[in-house]
Amino acid sequence: MNQEKIAILIDSCTDVPPELAASPGVYSIPVLIQYADGEYRDGIDITAQKVYERFEEEVPKTSLPSLESVQHIFAKIAADGYEKVIAVTISSGLSGTHGVVRLASAQFDWIQTQVIDTKNIGIGAGFTAIHALRMAQQGMGFEGIVRRLEWDVENTKVFFCVETLEYLRKGGRIGLIPSVLGTVLQLKPIISCNEEGVYYTAAKARGRKRSLEQAVGLAQAFASQGEYNLAIAHGGAEAEAQQLAGQAKKFFPGVQEVFQGQISPALVVHTGPGLLGIGIQRISR
Repeated sequence: MNQEKIAILIDSCTDVPPELAASPGVYSIPVLIQYADGEYRDGIDITAQKVYERFEEEVPKTSLPSLESVQHIFAKIAADGYEKVIAVTISSGLSGTHGVVRLASAQFDWIQTQVIDTKNIGIGAGFTAIHALRMAQQGMGFEGIVRRLEWDVENTKVFFCVETLEYLRKGGRIGLIPSVLGTVLQLKPIISCNEEGVYYTAAKARGRKRSLEQAVGLAQAFASQGEYNLAIAHGGAEAEAQQLAGQAKKFFPGVQEVFQGQISPALVVHTGPGLLGIGIQRISR
C-alpha cells in the first residue's frame, strides 16, 4: 500500500512502541548515553532498568547521534529502495537531534525528505510518528501526510509528573520550570511543552496524589469533547500506570486507542525514577 515508497525515520526518544518501531519502513536513530566507562545507544545497548540500577553510582549524560551515524541510516533507507522520508523528532527546543537529521538529509538531496519538529517529548512526539506510519501504510501520499502531521503537532500534548526535579536540573533540561518547585511545601509541577517545545509548568500541586489528579484534569481539558488517542507513559512507575490505564475509559470516554509503556533510557536519564505522564492526540478536526 505504501505506493510512494515513504520511509519513516524516528529518534529513540519519541517512544514509539517497539512493535510499531519494528514495522517495515521504520528506521530509528538512537540517542547516545554517556557513562564514564563508555557510550551506549539508547534502547539498544542499555535498558531503562539498567539506568535506574546505576543511578546510585553515576548519573550519566546524553549526547546527540553523530552526523555520520544519521547519514549511514539515510544511506540504508536509500539502499532499501525508499524514495521519500518523513523524519519525526522530539522538540528542537529540548534536543539537537532535529538539527542533525536536517543536516544529514541535505547530503541525500535525491531523497525527498520532510523533518517534522513535533515540539513535544516522548510519546507526545511518538503519536505523530505512529500516525505518519499508518498513513503511509494506507497509501496516503507524501504531501497529504505532511499536511496532516502539521495539524497533529498542534493537537498533541503530554502532561507528566516527576518525583524530583534533580535530574532535569542536572541534565540542563529544566526549561521554564522554577527549580525551587519540589523543595518548598512538597509542591510538584505538572510539566508539559509550550508552543516553542520547551518545558514549562502547566500546573502545580502539593504531593504526588494531587499532582497526578491535576495531570489527568489537564489532559481531560485538552481532549475536550472530540475523539482522541491516549498514552500513559511511566518511568519506573508501572503500578501507577497500570492503575490509570484501568481507569482510562472512565476518565477519557472519547478515547479511541490507548498506548502504554516505559519511557526510553535516554529520557530516564533526564527525569529519574517515578515519572508518570499522560499524552493526548486529538484525532477529530
